[in-house]
Amino acid sequence: MFLEAIVDWYSRKMQACWLSNMMDSSFCVSSWQEAFGKYGTPEIFNTDQGAQFTSESFIGSIKEYSDVRISLDGRGRALDNFFIESLWCSLKHEDLYMNGYSSGVKLYQGLRVYFRLYNTELVPTLVGLSNLRCCLCFGNRWLSKDCG
Repeated sequence: MFLEAIVDWYSRKMQACWLSNMMDSSFCVSSWQEAFGKYGTPEIFNTDQGAQFTSESFIGSIKEYSDVRISLDGRGRALDNFFIESLWCSLKHEDLYMNGYSSGVKLYQGLRVYFRLYNTELVPTLVGLSNLRCCLCFGNRWLSKDCG
């Protein structure tokens, strides 16, 4: 299973999260399109240098928004995108390793619970915010719009 999340660097809030059994650029394009549609376009869109994020279809789809600058992390520099790496670390140690989900459905259900907790309790504690919204997407369906 592959998981992609869109995190706002200012609020640290996870704006969208998609789970898929295939890692390809169309999966990644769908997630940012959903986030942009809900929250508007950012000034800068930062990703790592994975093949799905450096593909012509992914880069080309973002370039359609002329006001969005694309930023790629330095090769082998996970800390360039500290906020998402912090999310992955928290997710692994606070949920995935402890629960060891046995199926995609159980993983999906567990992620829904975890990300609700992450956006409503952990993130506000870290940055002093409250009433955050989380959006966990599976395919084209929103699982949760309000987590507060």
